[in-house]
Amino acid sequence: MSVPGPPPPDGVLAGPPFGLGPGEPTQGLSDTSPDEGLIEDFPVEEKAVEQLAEGLLAHYLPDLRRSKQALQELTQNQVVLLDTLEQEISKFKECHSMLDINALFTEAKHYHTKLVNIRKEMLMLHEKTSKLKKRALKLQQKRQKEELEREQQREKEFEREKQLTAKPAKRT
Repeated sequence: MSVPGPPPPDGVLAGPPFGLGPGEPTQGLSDTSPDEGLIEDFPVEEKAVEQLAEGLLAHYLPDLRRSKQALQELTQNQVVLLDTLEQEISKFKECHSMLDINALFTEAKHYHTKLVNIRKEMLMLHEKTSKLKKRALKLQQKRQKEELEREQQREKEFEREKQLTAKPAKRT
């Protein structure tokens, strides 16, 4: 069972004439163009053609003008939307660059902390090396003093042994 479609517009044939089935030949209708032989069959009056053209234009022109106006508005709205979209894209780019800047600041803070730690470590190492140098100098001075004392002790012992050694007595 088929559902009938919407009725065709006025003056338009939707199918074969009433009573004919699909594929049956139509009487009085030919396969030639509908404009063929029109001038020969009907006398054409210029005034009638002009009135028909004016009527056709009067019928379709308001719709075409409204369509043209609607298209112009759509085009204008598209331009506005494109401008807005470009502005939004630039805002997103700024946001991304702000994120990049924030990342750079975070990284700079991290490296600043590292630098401060390295500086503290260097100061601590400098203090330790200064203390070690002082200690090494004291140890060197102590060793030199001990060495000097040992040398003096040896000399004293040498002098003492020299005095203790038997000396031949002088005969007189």
